[in-house]
Amino acid sequence: MTFRVLVVEDEPIAAEAAAEYLRRLSGFALAGVAHSAAEAVRVLNADSGLDLILLDMNLPDTHGLELLRLVRGTGRPCDVIAVTSAREVTLIRQAVAQGVVSYLLKPFTFAGFRAKLESYAAYRQQLAAGPEVVNQSGLDAMIGLLRPPPGHEELPKGLSPETLERVTALLRQGPASAAEVAAAVGVSRVTARRYLEHLAVARLAERDSRYGGPGRPEVEYRWSGPGSR
Repeated sequence: MTFRVLVVEDEPIAAEAAAEYLRRLSGFALAGVAHSAAEAVRVLNADSGLDLILLDMNLPDTHGLELLRLVRGTGRPCDVIAVTSAREVTLIRQAVAQGVVSYLLKPFTFAGFRAKLESYAAYRQQLAAGPEVVNQSGLDAMIGLLRPPPGHEELPKGLSPETLERVTALLRQGPASAAEVAAAVGVSRVTARRYLEHLAVARLAERDSRYGGPGRPEVEYRWSGPGSR
C-alpha cells in the first residue's frame, strides 16, 4: 500500500525538507508541493487520488484552517496532518475538530517526521485490514496507532526545538565546531555538541576534521540536510 501525499508549505526550506523526507520513506509517494492555498486547491482539483495532506497553518493567501474547511466541504476522504510551528491551544482544538489526524511541530527532524508518518501508515493499514465494525478495544487500538510509540519522540530529552532551530540556522551558514556553536547560541560546549550530534545522527549534518592548530584536530559539523550543496 502506497500513500500519496501533498505537501502544503510556503516556507521553501521546510517544504524541501518534507519532500525529501517523504522520498526516503517506503510506502509514501510525493504527489506535489504547494506553496499557497491556491496552489493546493489546483492540485486537489486535478488529483482525486490523494491520501494525505501535510498542511502548514500559516499560508500566504489564507489560514490553513480555511483550506482545511474547504477540503472538508468537498467531502473528499483525504487525511490531514498539521505540520506547523503554531502551538496555541485554541488553534489545535480547531484543527482537531476539523479532522486533523495528527500534529507535527516545527522544527522537525527526520526521526520525528518518520515516526509520525509511519504511525499514520500503520493506522491506515489497520483500517484496510480490519473488520467493518469494531468494538471499543479495537477502536482504541486503532486510534492509538496514530501516536508514535515511546522512544520515537522528535527530540531527545533536554533538547529544545527553539535551540535546535538556532543551531540549524547557524550550520546552514557554514561549517562550525561545537565551541563556535556554543559561543554563537549561548550554551555550553557540551550542550552544543549534543545538538550537533543529534543533527549528525539524523543525517542532517556531517562531521569532518579541521586542521590548522597544534594538538588534535577539531571536529567541525557541516549542514547536509535540505538546501545543502
